[in-house]
Amino acid sequence: MHAIAIGADSAAIDLKNIISEFLQQQGLQVTDYSYDPSGENPIYPDVAHTLAVSIKEGKHERGILICGTGIGMSIVANKVTGIRATQCHDTYSAQRARKSNNAQIISLGARVIGPELAKEIVAAWLASEFEGGGSAPKVDRIGYYEQQENGR
Repeated sequence: MHAIAIGADSAAIDLKNIISEFLQQQGLQVTDYSYDPSGENPIYPDVAHTLAVSIKEGKHERGILICGTGIGMSIVANKVTGIRATQCHDTYSAQRARKSNNAQIISLGARVIGPELAKEIVAAWLASEFEGGGSAPKVDRIGYYEQQENGR
């Protein structure tokens, strides 16, 4: 993976900048979805939706969303068909988000965790890959229910 998407609302720009720099230091290209082209302050539903669509369209393999709590961003991202976004505030959850649930997006809360922990969480998530195995049928079932909900 060489490119990653990142997005933040106005409550999380400082942490987003820290994480972006951290990712670049790891040799990753970062595409920032935080800013509204009209110059307006970004609100989390718009940022999360735009980033999640970029993942769905294959522009990026993974994305990181950051708002005050991480809750709203993950809710919105999960509205995009095919996206699995999880809120993570510890390294174990970040690892399991990827290994067990094949989450393409993690969501962090700038008012919940500090910069050093955020970097540890991102590093743990990036180092993890989907393990398949017993988790594969469960992830498949998520897709099944998503298709049922969307009338397919």
